[in-house]
Formats: sequence, structure tokens, C-alpha cells
Amino acid sequence: MKTVKSKVVAQGNGLMTNLRADVEIYPNVSDKKEGIRFFINDKMIEAKTSNVVSCEHCVVLANVQTGADAKIALIEHFMAACAICGIDNLDVHFKSDGFEIPIMDGSAKYWVELFNSVGYQGEQAPVKPVNNHFVFSYNNSMIVLMPNQGKTTITYAVNYDHPDLKNRWVNLNQDENLNEIIEARTFGFLRDLETFQKMGYSKGVTIENTVGLTDDGGYTTELRSEFEPAKHKILDIIGDLYLTGVNPLALNANIFVKEAGHALHIQFAKNIEKSL
Repeated sequence: MKTVKSKVVAQGNGLMTNLRADVEIYPNVSDKKEGIRFFINDKMIEAKTSNVVSCEHCVVLANVQTGADAKIALIEHFMAACAICGIDNLDVHFKSDGFEIPIMDGSAKYWVELFNSVGYQGEQAPVKPVNNHFVFSYNNSMIVLMPNQGKTTITYAVNYDHPDLKNRWVNLNQDENLNEIIEARTFGFLRDLETFQKMGYSKGVTIENTVGLTDDGGYTTELRSEFEPAKHKILDIIGDLYLTGVNPLALNANIFVKEAGHALHIQFAKNIEKSL
């Protein structure tokens, strides 16, 4: 099993609540795969699809098996970083009032760099390549997973009311542009921000952690790469699919996604995990 070499600490704020979020991350050197585990208020919450209790605005986990009296939110970027780094055993302890994974810069960049800074021990558990096709659709949205002969690729289509993101397709090729996916920040329409904040969401949004889409077809900040918001959707689905317990980047698969979101990602993950 692969984990980090030593304890690391991260401090930040939650994107939704803006509450302080301090976490201590410990290696898990068990010789069996125990996965990514979160600890809050003396409760353990395993990162798995059966513990997902909400996909509204972000993915929220709760300890469903013991009454769901503790929860962890916004886990998708952190889970994507674990998948990208091949980590399959890790323990994350919350040490503050906040229950969100710190948003940091809105991407997986901070987490990947943090893990790389301390290094790794062990080897990622082997993943059996997929041999079957999987298709899931709902209204205009669709996710398709097909076996291939090489590394997993992901092709994602978005269709937003923005000139750069209208019927836009973006791709992940792990040998060519993985870093562009790692550093792709979360995003949203600037016009919706005030409404969301009045509803109690997006209180931690800043120009540093979120790419705002403006009504004149621009952005509130300079993009890190072309079509960065669409590439963030690839980051999201990597993290969401890792809740199956199987690293999607190690499946030797082609994944095609059309106009989906967290809810569809999680439903697809639940449908395929018994076959992985």
C-alpha cells in the first residue's frame, strides 16, 4: 500500500463556510488497503461512495453506518490529489471547527506538492484493468467508460453560457497535460456569487481560489491554461470516481463525460464499483 512518509499539516479555510480548516495528515502503513480515512470529532469517515450524503455544490461524506453525526465536505480535490499521487492509504484528522477540506488555491496543486514534499512509502495496490464498457446517462448528461491498452484518458464536455465554454471538449492525457488538470481551479459565474452567499454557500470564495466567469465572456483572473474551468471538471471526476476505492487513473480506460457534475459522477461510481 502507498502512503506518505511522514505527518504533514495543512491550514486554510473552507470554500463553502469560510470556517478555519486545520488538518493533520498521517501515513497509514497497514499492510492491507484501508483507503483514505477522515477523522473528525472522534468519528471516522471512510472515503467511499456509500458515505456520500450530498452532492450539492460539493461532495459531502458522513459516517452513515454509525448515524451520520459527523461530516466532511469538499473532499473532491483532495481525493483527486490522492489518486494522482497513487496514495491508497492515508489518515486525515481535523483539528478545528471547520468540516471542509481547506480549499487552498481551488485546485489539487497544493495537495500534490505537499505529498511530494515528504515523499512516499510502499507501493500503490495493483488495479485490475477494466474489460467491460459502462454507460450511464441522465437527460443530456452521459458518462462512458471503455477499456483501452494504455493509461487512462479522460475527455470531458461542458456547455456553459460562456463563449470559451460553450460545447467545449477538453482532454486529459497523463503523459502530456496532467499538470494542467492538477492546477485547474474551481469556478463559477460571478453573477451567482451574491445569491449563493445569501443562501449560506461560497462564503470562502476569493479571487485566488476561484475562477469567476463574467457576463462579458471574460474571467475574474488570468487562466493558468486554456479552458481551465473545463479542465477542473476532469479533476472533479477523478476525485469522485476514487470514492469507489479504485484509482480511476490506473484502470487503463478511456472515460468520456458529457455535461455532468458531482451527482452524476457519484451515481456512475456507485453503478460501476462492484465491477472494478
